[in-house]
Amino acid sequence: MTALVLRGVHGLRAKIQGVRSVWTLILAIPLGVALLDTPNLADILRTAAEAFTGTLPYIAGAVVLIASLKATGATALVSRAFAGRESRMIVLAALLGGLAPFCSCEVIPLIAGLLAVGVPLSAIMAFWLSSPLIDPSTLLITAAALGWDFAVGKAVAAVALGLFGGFGVRFLVWRGAFAEPLRQGAGGCCGSASGFEDGAPVWRFWREPARRVAFRAEAIANGRFLVKWLALAYLIEALLVAYVPADLIAGVVGGEGMAPIALGALVGAPAYINGYAAPALVAGLMEQGMGAGAAMSFMVAGAVSSIPAMVAVWSLVRRQVFAAYVCFGVAGAILSGVLFAALVA
Repeated sequence: MTALVLRGVHGLRAKIQGVRSVWTLILAIPLGVALLDTPNLADILRTAAEAFTGTLPYIAGAVVLIASLKATGATALVSRAFAGRESRMIVLAALLGGLAPFCSCEVIPLIAGLLAVGVPLSAIMAFWLSSPLIDPSTLLITAAALGWDFAVGKAVAAVALGLFGGFGVRFLVWRGAFAEPLRQGAGGCCGSASGFEDGAPVWRFWREPARRVAFRAEAIANGRFLVKWLALAYLIEALLVAYVPADLIAGVVGGEGMAPIALGALVGAPAYINGYAAPALVAGLMEQGMGAGAAMSFMVAGAVSSIPAMVAVWSLVRRQVFAAYVCFGVAGAILSGVLFAALVA
């Protein structure tokens, strides 16, 4: 009897996980529209398909770039940022955080090792805050969905947020905070490294069979990842355009001034939006009346507080450091929105 109950629980859990999968949602959205609003199905699918096909060149470029960096072993260059004077470490960590092709899980073993050998928390915080915001692939995808001014603005915001958090933590440590930042028993959550992180990068990776295999594996994995998230993003964007009234969006996060920008950060912070899916969703919100400043603060806050990024922080550090990460992220998102709105006005 107990075995039957356990089997039923495991079966129910598997079904719930299946319902929550991205591919299931991609299939469920058109099916739901077909059942509930058949006349609008063709327009929604056409809107999503046109947006997706327009992004395909950017997806291909992002996939090749990420796979090449992993196959050459160039990701090992990130570790060189954490050497020398503390102020230099903070600046380089913030810069490299916006360029490193790491997922949040891949950052965990790197951060754990750096904390264990005594690298200052300030430099680690700079890298941690900037890395979820932008990388080569999200830069291209953001440019495709929102334009290069928004993509460059987000890249600048990533570096600025890293500097803001890094030097802020340096000041707090100087005042006596964060004496023991690392959580007891902290560890990594994934082992997706390519195996070429040690040693100098090999730029002509195609000459070595093992690196060609790594390139192909990374290209396939990242291609699938980007395709599924962007397909879902553009379907949701099409739903937003079709069903969310423009005056509702404009009334909540539209208009000028600080209130919509602050609200954009506060709404974006608890809402998990995948970094690859966010540009398309924000493009749909901007079509419905969201202001540029609120859109920037929404994206920055959403990236910093995304589930993978938050899990990465929570799994390694104590609650005080986690709280500092969230506070710096939300405050930096609001400042980014204010400055971006002023620049594009």
